Amino acid sequence: MRKTQWFSFRNLFHKPSLTSSMKPRPVNAYSFVPFSPFVMLDPTILTIGGIVLAVALIEWLLDRWGVMDLADQFEKVMRFILPVTFYGALFYFFATFMF
Repeated sequence: MRKTQWFSFRNLFHKPSLTSSMKPRPVNAYSFVPFSPFVMLDPTILTIGGIVLAVALIEWLLDRWGVMDLADQFEKVMRFILPVTFYGALFYFFATFMF
């Protein structure tokens, strides 16, 4: 049989406890921004960037050579492809970024 300990109401709430009832826990600290510049060397991101730069260079060369019609067609296509490629690469970067 257990021994019961009695406290009066006044002693229970007005007497300060000498020992803390909470035990300290170890705190795990994590970095919220584990960013390294080498993350940008992802082969997929580099391939997409290389293709976009190559098409821009081709458009510049066609414009320089005087083939305006073909350069204008490239410009119309790139006006749609560049934003789609940028937002797609941005989405891919954050989807594969390890937090």
